[in-house]
Amino acid sequence: MSLSQGVEAVESADSSAAGPPEEAAGGLWRDAFRRLRHNPTAILGAALVTIFVLVAIFAPLLAPYDPKVADLSQIRPGDFPGPSREHLLGLDSQGRDELSRIIYGARYSLLIGVVSLAVGATLGVILGLIAGAFGGWVDSLVMRLVDIMLSIPGLLLAIGIAALLGRSLKSVMIAIAVVNVPVFARLLRGSMLAQRRSDYALAARSLGVTRSRIVLQHVFPNSLGPVIVQATLALATAIIDAAGLAFLGLGSPDPSIPEWGRMLAETNSLLATEPLLALWPGLAIVLSVLGFYLLGEALREALDPKLRR
Repeated sequence: MSLSQGVEAVESADSSAAGPPEEAAGGLWRDAFRRLRHNPTAILGAALVTIFVLVAIFAPLLAPYDPKVADLSQIRPGDFPGPSREHLLGLDSQGRDELSRIIYGARYSLLIGVVSLAVGATLGVILGLIAGAFGGWVDSLVMRLVDIMLSIPGLLLAIGIAALLGRSLKSVMIAIAVVNVPVFARLLRGSMLAQRRSDYALAARSLGVTRSRIVLQHVFPNSLGPVIVQATLALATAIIDAAGLAFLGLGSPDPSIPEWGRMLAETNSLLATEPLLALWPGLAIVLSVLGFYLLGEALREALDPKLRR
């Protein structure tokens, strides 16, 4: 057999060895989407997430008033106007329309959640890819760093970073992103180690395919399923963390910015007389987080054969 024929045979065997996992991955996602369409939990979660995203995007069109404009002339000491025809959810302690602030709060929550998750997931995926691809002392070094970060409770780590960087939305995003880095790094690294021991990876390695080609073209793409599911769940956690940091006073220093966590903090002294002012932002946080959790759990069930009903 000539050299060119040998190379063609190896490439043909490589494509045949790598083909089935990619086809199986595509079939897996199609099957998962079919299961999601018939899963009531996934439908409910997707509906809540869609409403949350649409409200955030079209907040200027949906909000009846400017959420930052205060009108103290309508406020009397210890008595705030409740729901009315002009203000469906009433006014807060500064005379600002509560419904408008809830609507704009969705925009800030989505912005913080998406940006922090994107940064944290990207850095975590890079670390997980390095650890899973190289192994050996590189894997040990990266995982020890990840273990150190995981040894600190996530919310406590976020509070420390946000306090160190100062009060701002950027600080909150960075703090939540750092908390998510070790989660995605460990998850991707474990998924890649499992894929490296699979039959198609062993077959490609025995045919002389380079390690970088196996990792980047086959192992890494087939390891992203758990990462995508975790991203959905992590977005819900990011919204909770953002609200928690704002509640503790670590969010934006501008008191007029309508953050749901800040809105809850402002009602601490009013719970006995105006409990509805705490109900609305709390309900918004619960429903948005519930939507992402339901969708994430349904997606994990659809992708994991062990969890399928």
